[in-house]
Amino acid sequence: MAVLMVRDLRVSYAGTILGIRDVSLDVPEGSVVAVLGGNGAGKTTLLRAVSGVLGEHRGAITRGSISYLGRSLAGRSPAATVAAGIVQVPEGRRVFERLTVAENLRIGGFTVRDAAARARARRLVQELFPVLHDRRDQRAGLLSGGEQQLLAIGRALMAGPRVLLLDEPSLGLAPKAVGQVGRVIAELNERGTTVVLVEQNAAMALAVASHAVVLASGQVRLWGRADDLAADDTVRDLYLGRDAEKAVDRELASTGPRPRLGRWQG
Repeated sequence: MAVLMVRDLRVSYAGTILGIRDVSLDVPEGSVVAVLGGNGAGKTTLLRAVSGVLGEHRGAITRGSISYLGRSLAGRSPAATVAAGIVQVPEGRRVFERLTVAENLRIGGFTVRDAAARARARRLVQELFPVLHDRRDQRAGLLSGGEQQLLAIGRALMAGPRVLLLDEPSLGLAPKAVGQVGRVIAELNERGTTVVLVEQNAAMALAVASHAVVLASGQVRLWGRADDLAADDTVRDLYLGRDAEKAVDRELASTGPRPRLGRWQG
C-alpha cells in the first residue's frame, strides 16, 4: 500500500520559475525511497511540497496532487502535516545551537500532547543515539557535524513520524559519519518508519533504499528498485564511483552486519 502518492506534480517559484513538472511517485508503507539527482534537479522542491513549506520559499503547487493515507494534503499547514505524521529533516541540520541537546529534543516533541507517546519517542532516540543522551546537557553548537545530524534526526523522531523526509543528511559529513547516518536510516526502516531520502550521495542512498527515483531538470528520468538502479550504467556513470561505493560499503559494515531491509513490493 502506498502511504504517500504524488501525481503529476508541478511546482513553481515566484509564479515564474519552474521547480518540478509532471512528477509522479508512490511511497509504499515501510519502504525507503531514495530521490537522487544533481543540484537543481528538484529534489528539495519535492520534499517542500510534501511537507507543506513551499509557501515559505515563495513556491506553490500549480498542478497535480499529493495524498497521504488516501487523503489530499492540499491546504494543510506545515504544523498540520507534522501532526498527521509526516516530518521533514531539512538540509543543513539547522539545530538550535545555543540550546542544549535535551532542549532541542523537547522542541521536537512540543506538538505531541500524549505523554506516553513522548516517552516512547524519547526512549527510541536514547536507544538509537546514546551519544545524544550522554551529551544531553551540552549545547548543540558544540557537537560535531555528524552528531548534529543525528540530533536533527532525533528531534524529528520526537514528533513520532510515520513518514520521515530526509533532505541531504550526508551533506558535508566525513565517510565514517555518512556510514553512521546510513545505518540509522536502515534501523529506522527496520522499526517500521517509512523514509523518503533525498541525497546526492547515491552510493549511500542506494545502499539503504528499497526503491529509487532519479530527477533531472525537475522531471523523473529513472525509477525502479534500488538494486536495479545501482547496477544501471547510466546511474553508475552519473552518480556512482568505485571509491565512493567502497567507502560507503565499508562504513555501513563497520559495526556489524547490515540490518535486514524490507524490499520493494510490486
